[in-house]
Amino acid sequence: MKYFAFLFPGQGSQFVGMAQDFYDEFALAKERYQQANDIVGFDLTQLSFQGPEEVLSQTAKTQPALFVHSYVVCELLRKRGIAPSMVAGHSLGEYSSLAAAEVLNFDQTLKLVKLRGQLMQNAGEKVKGAMAAIIGLDYLAVHNICQRASRRALVDLANFNSPDQIVISGTVNGVELAMSMAQNAGAKRAVRLNVSGAFHSPLMRPVIDEFLEELAKVEFSRPSVPVFSNVTGQPTMNPAEIKMFLGKQLLSPVLWTETIKHMVQGGGNAFLEVGPGTVLTGLSRKIDRQIDTTPVGTVDQLIKLAGRLA
Repeated sequence: MKYFAFLFPGQGSQFVGMAQDFYDEFALAKERYQQANDIVGFDLTQLSFQGPEEVLSQTAKTQPALFVHSYVVCELLRKRGIAPSMVAGHSLGEYSSLAAAEVLNFDQTLKLVKLRGQLMQNAGEKVKGAMAAIIGLDYLAVHNICQRASRRALVDLANFNSPDQIVISGTVNGVELAMSMAQNAGAKRAVRLNVSGAFHSPLMRPVIDEFLEELAKVEFSRPSVPVFSNVTGQPTMNPAEIKMFLGKQLLSPVLWTETIKHMVQGGGNAFLEVGPGTVLTGLSRKIDRQIDTTPVGTVDQLIKLAGRLA
């Protein structure tokens, strides 16, 4: 029996043209994009489909675009009888996972996502931050590098993406110093990420109070399936706990490796990357080669998956 684990991508998976095939093919997608345009207050449809890329890559625009794409795909999977047994999302993707688990509805989630994206962009404009992926060193090595580098400039661990890919986050000087130290320590690569701030780091602290204030006003329902939290990597069915973890998520590392391992232990045996790109598919294979992850981000991929399962 298949226990579907739905995985939802975060920033970095967006591209110009994302979800246009769904919009052209399905009335449901058109309705969602029209709703989204009204909620976010700009033409998300045109930006997602036509760009320009530099605007789509702005955090305040990227996050709503990713969420709506993932939400539409999730709805269309359900219509074909493919529903999650458990859900998780990477950073922004955690919000898509909460909508998939019916903790929040479309409007509630998109409003939170819009606010989160805007606040994160504001924080990045106040204090110039950076992020980088360190590939080929283990957790302890990167942890030690961050500790040494942060004596001179702020840098810390941000995402545990796979056993040999750790993302660091902090001030530009801190991240560049840690990248140089990582390369000297034998890292295969140290790659600056195309983001506008130091996400999942203390540099997000200036905006956290405003976010928590809005978060407190939102009513969270009991999830229909277990939700795996970025902050713990563990499943929960408790709405109050989910809300608390979401409040901590902006400042805390994303424990993605732990999340995937716990989903496998929880019985997940058919993983779907629901939304644009294949980033999480690649990470799943690095975490556990036995994991079969299928990306579902285009109409073709949806039709092939539905045909295979029929």
